[in-house]
Amino acid sequence: MGFFSFLGRLLFASLFILSAWQMFNDFGEDGGPAAKEWAAKLVTVEKFLASTFGKGALNIDTRHFVAACIVLKGLGGLLFVFGSSTGAYLLIYYLIFATPLLYDFYNYNVGEPKFFRLLSEFIQSVALLGALLFFLGMKNSIVRKQLKNKAAPKQKAS
Repeated sequence: MGFFSFLGRLLFASLFILSAWQMFNDFGEDGGPAAKEWAAKLVTVEKFLASTFGKGALNIDTRHFVAACIVLKGLGGLLFVFGSSTGAYLLIYYLIFATPLLYDFYNYNVGEPKFFRLLSEFIQSVALLGALLFFLGMKNSIVRKQLKNKAAPKQKAS
């Protein structure tokens, strides 16, 4: 069972690790294609934050944001492969921050083809988030079960 658990985590995390590797290879001086995709979306976030908290509230550098995404996906994926809860939390943080920004289906009308593509990718990211939450829940329940079994020693038969 241990091998299949490791293999499942490896296959799951390969999505994040390979994506981070691709972003890292394309990064360059300008942040690469990922920075171009994120730039317009981060401007929208900056405008929202400026309207909420006032001008100069937050200035998000696209290159730093892309670098943070690379670290969260790469390090989180590698740690997750070895069964670390920290890796799962890093991937959860990435999905919580990136999913609503990357897959902004809510900015399109229902009849547009881009709406359905973005909605599908959004739902897939939510499913990945659910899988990570399931992993954390199962990991915590196994630890609690083991602690409960150790706390109550069995009586020896005479």
